Amino acid sequence: MGMLRGGTVRRRFTILYATGFLGSGAVLLALTYLMSGTRVTSRAPGQPPDGASGGSLIAAEQRIQDLQGQLAELHEQQNHRLLVGSLIALLVMAGVSLLVGRLLAGRVLRPLRLITAATRRVSADNLHERLAVAGPVDEVKELADTVDGLLERLEASFVAQRRFVGNASHELRTPLATMRASLDVAVAKPEPAAQTLALAGRLRTELDRVDHLLDGFLVLARAQHGTLADRTPVPLDELVAEALAARAAGIAAKALTVEGGAEGAGLAPAWTRGSAALLSRLVENLVDNAVVHNEEGGWIRISTGLDDGEARLAVETGGRVLDQGQADRLTRPFERLGADRTGSETGSGLGLSVVAAIVAAHGGRLAVLARPEGGLSVTVALRAAAGQEGTGGLTA
Repeated sequence: MGMLRGGTVRRRFTILYATGFLGSGAVLLALTYLMSGTRVTSRAPGQPPDGASGGSLIAAEQRIQDLQGQLAELHEQQNHRLLVGSLIALLVMAGVSLLVGRLLAGRVLRPLRLITAATRRVSADNLHERLAVAGPVDEVKELADTVDGLLERLEASFVAQRRFVGNASHELRTPLATMRASLDVAVAKPEPAAQTLALAGRLRTELDRVDHLLDGFLVLARAQHGTLADRTPVPLDELVAEALAARAAGIAAKALTVEGGAEGAGLAPAWTRGSAALLSRLVENLVDNAVVHNEEGGWIRISTGLDDGEARLAVETGGRVLDQGQADRLTRPFERLGADRTGSETGSGLGLSVVAAIVAAHGGRLAVLARPEGGLSVTVALRAAAGQEGTGGLTA
């Protein structure tokens, strides 16, 4: 019974079919053996014929008894041979039942395997494909039609999301631009009031935060539901150098020490293939996360390189000791740790979630680890570009 509850469906079907065949064969052999077990019974001799002597009658009866004994012995031998033959046939039937059961189970499950293989091939890039199983209207075809209906609904949902990604930037940024223009007009008036200037400054800050948050939403949506049609060779080390140079002011303001050079000096070449815009955003978010959520006078260690056919980027920072469970939650949208992170004016809680989505869109791996000494270690592993798989090593 335990074997039927565990294992694959084919194994369970094989056991069920084999048990049925073997049980039927055992019942048939048992009936044959029972029906062949008739006994030869002796019959009481009748009256001796006229003129028969007593001696000849005794001799005849003795002869009959001898023949009956021989017949009974032959019958026992026949039953023994039949029993042995039945056991041998039962053993052969057991092997044949397993073989036939496996073949029948494979035949019955073949349409399901085809449906499973076709469903696995369907992704966000080819949701238009359908199983389109032909044949009579049975349980298998109903299952395939149900899967096709599900794929149709998923395709409609993905199309709607992609349309939103394409239109949201214009539709949502237009009001922000209008508000910025209104602020500029109010400030540009002759001798604006001090309160007007202060209010305009605060509103600009809030508008920048909304714009940054909107940009994060759009990048996250594109990474999760968009297609990467613009795959090109991208150097991760150069992206790191550009991101560090762009954030030199923030690094200097916090007196951070960057191991790897403020301009990426010493970083090993690491090329991957993907969307240059998304990968640039990935690196920028990692560097931003390391700068914004670092402590005053802290440090940042950045390394790039190739290892086992993968282009890797590692960013480490110091800081307070974190629990690994807390670090694992940082890849969720709007997930932050502690008041020092939630109080950040530039953080939106989307940084590492956007990184995770971009890594997943490129088929890579992301590891966010809490360092035992304090701080975080974030490692991104992407497939190396063609021609660089053979080199290795990370350089800080």
